[in-house]
Amino acid sequence: MPSDPAGAVPLGSRVVLRYRLPAGYSHPMTDVIGELVALEPAVVVRTETRQLVQVAPDAVVALKALTPRPIRTGEIRALESAATAGWPGLELEWVDGWLLRAGAGFTSRANSAIPLGDPGTVADPADPEVRARLAAWFAERGLPLRLLIPDRLARIPPGWPAGGDVQVMAADLDNVPVPEGPTPVLVSGRPDEDWLSRYRSGARPEDARRVLGAVARGVLGFGRIGAPGSEPVAIGRAAVTDAPDGRRWVGLTAIEVAPEHRRNGLGTLMCGSLLRWGRERGATHTYVQVAEDNTGARALYRELGFVDHHRYRYATEPVGPLA
Repeated sequence: MPSDPAGAVPLGSRVVLRYRLPAGYSHPMTDVIGELVALEPAVVVRTETRQLVQVAPDAVVALKALTPRPIRTGEIRALESAATAGWPGLELEWVDGWLLRAGAGFTSRANSAIPLGDPGTVADPADPEVRARLAAWFAERGLPLRLLIPDRLARIPPGWPAGGDVQVMAADLDNVPVPEGPTPVLVSGRPDEDWLSRYRSGARPEDARRVLGAVARGVLGFGRIGAPGSEPVAIGRAAVTDAPDGRRWVGLTAIEVAPEHRRNGLGTLMCGSLLRWGRERGATHTYVQVAEDNTGARALYRELGFVDHHRYRYATEPVGPLA
């Protein structure tokens, strides 16, 4: 196999593999496009139909990285559905094709409306009547009307302040390294006081525990590194939920490491251990939601094999009378 392409193409990349065919074929070589799974002892590419193509290294003619596969709108809607179930807040309700979440004001995600209805069913919040219905639901709970707008699922209404851009990254769990054998990461079904003392340095509102412990049709795991009865040096939260397209996702949130223990691989160990925990519960894919300006976290997840999937941003109803 040519040495330069193999060294330049990381696992998990979308590639085109050209290889020689055995004698007797009508043509001497062929191509396959898919995801690079392995380079040794054989070069393995997984096609979009999930078929594994294995080629001996000495039969490889060329291996070239391609731009990432375009993400379909339906895939964005499916992943966001799984992510919403993994962080549902304390109340959920459908209104005009929007799934509304309320979580006592804790986190924008848990207190926003997201357009997850089927195509053609999501009403335009720029319509005064739609806006009034959405705003009334949040007002009854003492919350402003905040929209979470993923790429291509809806448009931000004209004149609405927008920001808080978030990059959603995803990966096939088969392409993400997870630790083998025992690790110091302990995973439980709920956050105890020690776990909460590390989360956001203990600065959290009263309802944070309930929001953290909420999941819709899924299972939660709270990881920690540290002796029971003491403040952990690292924590993380994992939510395993199903998407409408049949994929089962494990989403990572609240990955935190004590400042004095950072850059020692504990964040990577926590992520890998929680992903293994999710895979043991049937997850096949994983996602994270990272603030656009958090370059350090995005670099960590890229090293683990995550790739950019889509973005979302928030839009808040402007103060003033309905347009």
